[in-house]
Amino acid sequence: MDSAPSKRQKIDHSEPSSENVLQSTTTAGLSKHRIFVLEAEELLDEAALDYAATFPSADALLGDIKTTIESIEPHEPLPLVEAALRLEKKHRVQVPFPEPRPPKDCNYKAAFAKLTQFNVVGSYVSKTMVRTQKDHAIDMIFVVPAELLQEKDFLDLRYFYKRAYVLAVVAASLKKKYGADADLSFEHLNGNPLCPILSLRPKDKETQDLQNYRIRIIPCSPDGFFPKSKLHLGACLTRKADEKESAPPAKPTPFYNSTLVAEGCSLAYLKTIRQIEKKCASFKDACILGRIWLQQRGFGGAVSHGGFGHFEWALVLALLLKGGGDGRGDAVLSTSLKSTQLFKAVVQFLSVTNFAEKPYVLGKGDLEAPSDSGPVIYDADRQLNIAFKMSPWSAAALHQQAKWTRSLLNDGTVDQFSPTFILKTDFPLYSFDLVARLNHYGSFDQAAEVDSRGKVWQFGSKVYRILKRALQDKELGERARLIHIRTPESSPWPLDERPKKKKSAGVEIGILFNPENMARTVDRGPTAGPNAEEREECARFRGFWGGRAELRRFEGDTIRETVIWNSKSPVELCEEIMRYILNLHLRIGVMDEDMTFYGGAIQDLLPLEPTDSAVFNATKKAFADFEKDIRELEDLPLHVRRLAPICPELRHASVKLPPLGPNKSAPRPLDTVVSFEASGKWPESLAAIQRTKVAFLLMIGSLLEKSKEGKVRTLVGLEDAKCEIQNLAFLDVLYESGPSFRLRIHSDLEETLLERQVKDKTQEQHVRTRATALLATLRRFHTHLPFHSQTISTFVTRFPALSPTIRLLKQWFNGHKLSYHFTDDFVELVALNVFFSPYPWDAPSSANTGFFRALLFLSRWDWRSEPLVLDTSGDMSQVDRAAIETRMEAWRKIDPMMNHTVLFVATSHDTTGLAYTSSEGFVKPSKVVAARMTALAKSACQVVREEGVELEPRRLFVPTLKDYDIILHLNSKAAKGTQKTYPSNGSEGVDGERERHSKFKNLDERTGKELLPLAQHPAEVLLDHLSAAYSGPLVFFRGALEDMTIGAIWNPQVQKKKFRVNLPASYKPGAVASAQESDDDDEERAVDVDLNKEGILAEIARIGGDVIERIEVKGF
Repeated sequence: MDSAPSKRQKIDHSEPSSENVLQSTTTAGLSKHRIFVLEAEELLDEAALDYAATFPSADALLGDIKTTIESIEPHEPLPLVEAALRLEKKHRVQVPFPEPRPPKDCNYKAAFAKLTQFNVVGSYVSKTMVRTQKDHAIDMIFVVPAELLQEKDFLDLRYFYKRAYVLAVVAASLKKKYGADADLSFEHLNGNPLCPILSLRPKDKETQDLQNYRIRIIPCSPDGFFPKSKLHLGACLTRKADEKESAPPAKPTPFYNSTLVAEGCSLAYLKTIRQIEKKCASFKDACILGRIWLQQRGFGGAVSHGGFGHFEWALVLALLLKGGGDGRGDAVLSTSLKSTQLFKAVVQFLSVTNFAEKPYVLGKGDLEAPSDSGPVIYDADRQLNIAFKMSPWSAAALHQQAKWTRSLLNDGTVDQFSPTFILKTDFPLYSFDLVARLNHYGSFDQAAEVDSRGKVWQFGSKVYRILKRALQDKELGERARLIHIRTPESSPWPLDERPKKKKSAGVEIGILFNPENMARTVDRGPTAGPNAEEREECARFRGFWGGRAELRRFEGDTIRETVIWNSKSPVELCEEIMRYILNLHLRIGVMDEDMTFYGGAIQDLLPLEPTDSAVFNATKKAFADFEKDIRELEDLPLHVRRLAPICPELRHASVKLPPLGPNKSAPRPLDTVVSFEASGKWPESLAAIQRTKVAFLLMIGSLLEKSKEGKVRTLVGLEDAKCEIQNLAFLDVLYESGPSFRLRIHSDLEETLLERQVKDKTQEQHVRTRATALLATLRRFHTHLPFHSQTISTFVTRFPALSPTIRLLKQWFNGHKLSYHFTDDFVELVALNVFFSPYPWDAPSSANTGFFRALLFLSRWDWRSEPLVLDTSGDMSQVDRAAIETRMEAWRKIDPMMNHTVLFVATSHDTTGLAYTSSEGFVKPSKVVAARMTALAKSACQVVREEGVELEPRRLFVPTLKDYDIILHLNSKAAKGTQKTYPSNGSEGVDGERERHSKFKNLDERTGKELLPLAQHPAEVLLDHLSAAYSGPLVFFRGALEDMTIGAIWNPQVQKKKFRVNLPASYKPGAVASAQESDDDDEERAVDVDLNKEGILAEIARIGGDVIERIEVKGF
């Protein structure tokens, strides 16, 4: 302690400013990177596997299996086919020979020698399994003795035949020992048809139920037995039966060769990984994170899962830590890095390395690989292509997924953890814009299977090469960003049977569109010129496209090879191209069952045509003409400052297309607001301002009719105003040709006067409350909606799929009767959020994926504690985001029951979070409705996950009426009749009543007159009145204007109450409970009252009149 303390300083006790507090909170708070690290550490703890509980008595069983295998008696060499027959007769075990099986007259010998080398390898040893993985298995390898092999056994599947025989002998011994205590079967190692293995799943000794784990017994070759110089990727090691050894190889067999090399590397890689585990403390955790990342994206070590799983991830990471990837052998990563840093490093490696197009060498060395060797990650030390099980399409998908994850991890404004590790992304409807399923029943020539991958894989490879050229030709303009093919998984089979051959080769194709080019209907090929090179290019183009290729003359008198397609929408275009090109080259699609497409059915629910954009643009052009007409009015006392659209039709966001011409029904005017230059002549009274605006509207209408005589009709309509300081009127402008517009006037002074009333504490509370609601409505219509319309219009042009996504999402809200409780702008922002924060994918490129991902967001959004924040301007800082989150926390503390604020949605233009979730002073939606939205979205996503591409999209839009207590069925004829309003000449009959119209149109004075626009739809007016009168006891639900049913549920909190004055609804006497006994004769009794449901329903029927056809009641 300082012996001479300095003089005490004066402490500042003043309150810090909110800006300083916010900045200090942001600085002291956890960064996104630190939060990601902490969440990853928590994930590692939660995902940790209890090995003792998952693998009971596994170590003892492994030792027992080893002893059993070691006790197998050797036998002398026998002809291979004869030895297999003996084994089958004696032990009923079929030798799992790979295809093609050895011929009966082959001269190969098979023997068995004592097995001495055993090892347990894989995740069980390294302890990198997780609880959520689909299958828990222990890998036990044994080395095939060298005395059983010959030098040239690497040719013509000889090694694999002998390997299969040794495995069958082991299987026969284990079957004899564990036949009653375990389930034994053969299966292919990671789907590799060359490598059968034995699977042993033990049974519980007490219950005889199968355990949740299995032991895979895997044969492998001695390390270095086969000369690796003969096993390079360009060698051809399989020949036809009639082909001589001296004949030149026709085609390389990279998959076969790499499988042979991999057979001898098991122990070497076990040693490598164990060494790295000792040097790098975070290696195991990084491998677990990698396993989870791959698992959530559908990748695995099996060929059908992409051929890149946990083992490949661990191996790539180990080699980057050990030998590097720069071709010189220097280590790229440091062993002192943490697990999240190592994970990000591997993701970055996969995102920048496109090894499907260019081989990548790990370690010191070089590689010359043939062009058709597929994806290559080459381990130079062991001369093995680690990615030999991968296909070109799976490598492209892995590369794309890594790029998306890298983009996510570089975005500091979003949640990085959940999209990386929690969200499962391998559902086709979320990932691809179009999914097709092909079934081919033909048989391929044996030469097509020279590389031993199997017929299904060869079929998928042919399909991929054709589609890649058709849809990803860079010279024509890429139509697809990604083409992915999913082949069926290989199934295990019993020991006494052969693997079942599939009669058909079924593959599933996923196409991810390039929205810029997929809608292109004309493909312009090479120029038809005189020189030999141009003629050769044209010949190749015609050879690929067949009869659809034709010569066309374009601008500049250039003549090109051209392909013209008939379809218009991207989905239909892609389907037309695929059907034509696959039929041309593979004869697929001749029969309807050969090819099935998924993705277009959702458009049947809401017709989405390519011409829709033209209709919206024409409507915006009509608005521009309307704005020009308003600005050109010369006798207006004030100049027009701004005329802004505020309706969905003028921002490409309405479910139905805006009407452009005459319509049989009443016209639907498009809402707009106009504001004038500042002026001191506005009256200083809110009521007087409203009347001044009416005079302005009358003047504008008169001037418009005068300037556009015969082309424009104007009508002033009255609002349903509750007080004199509300907006009283609007002007409908009806063009003879084109849409109609509804004009309202905004005055800056009106907003100022309302602000004064809100802040004036001398005013009565009800006056200030009314002013607050009116001010919020005023700002919504004249500030937020114009900005919002401008924002949506901007991003609709940037994201072509945004407009149809919004329309589909609104249709879903309509279908489930939620639209009445949500504003249009809120639904549009939900759809826009999918494009702003698309992770773990990229921005949607079709309405299908946009809609399904929007539902996924709604199902996962925890609106009780998380705000929805959209950076619509692109300049929102972390301080701004922190302020929004702080504001929401403050609201939750003030209003924990969420009676005044439920959903919190903020943008760059409105950081209060309330502008998009309130209307006319009322909260939209309530907590009950918001919870129903979440529940419906979760149910929809569950159906999408369970049914996949077989989903019937119509199911997602069908409402569940059984959840409602009351259903009001509206009379469609009466509703339509009330919409038909005609201009009247004001004549009255003798009795003072309006003259009645004839039921015959030719005698009706209204014949030939045009309908007038309605201020509001009659069903909407009815619902507003019912909600205002019975918002306490009932919650009403309704969808679009065309919806002829209104659902309602009783509020359980107001069913029974104690009698008091000003009860919220109609009640009737219920049970009478005696109060405390007293001698006083005037003692009061406490009376329980019950909600008068019958009376309320009778009042609803009276209010609805002819519009309500019938009322369906449930529950009483």
